[in-house]
Amino acid sequence: MEIESKYLVASELPFDLNTLHKKEIEQAYISRNPTIRVRKSNDRYILTVKFKTSLDSGEVLCNEEHETLIDEETYEHLKAKRDGNVISKTRYIVPLEPFKCGGEDISVFAELDVFHGYLDGLRFAEVEFPSIEAANAFVPPEWMKENVSGDKRYKNGYLSVATDISDIASRPEK
Repeated sequence: MEIESKYLVASELPFDLNTLHKKEIEQAYISRNPTIRVRKSNDRYILTVKFKTSLDSGEVLCNEEHETLIDEETYEHLKAKRDGNVISKTRYIVPLEPFKCGGEDISVFAELDVFHGYLDGLRFAEVEFPSIEAANAFVPPEWMKENVSGDKRYKNGYLSVATDISDIASRPEK
């Protein structure tokens, strides 16, 4: 099970992106309910199916996620059948300070997505947690702003059908 929270981020970051590990990602959505996605991450191709679970809340997302490696030809074939635009982004891996949960030290990192193309200017960070308790105990650093975990406008599947970032703000929340 995937347990995560998603945050919009500050325009000024307290670290240099050039010092972080990064991946170039291209992804397309075949379906948004259930979520069926194909992704190229550097030189890997992945088919993902996600199902929302009953544990999902507005502040923490809980999904059942199944991933399968595919070849480039299958990726290109499925990408051509997409519903919406192809999303292009750079994902940076940002180490975060450990925090306490139930007496244990929990170490997590943020995946900071910087979007390109028609979504240029959009940036958000996702943090995955080992448990719902850890997700609820997490206090985000100051550069992580609004928690948008429950706001469907910031789900990648919905971003794929936006025309640009101004279209996202004009849609109703949740």
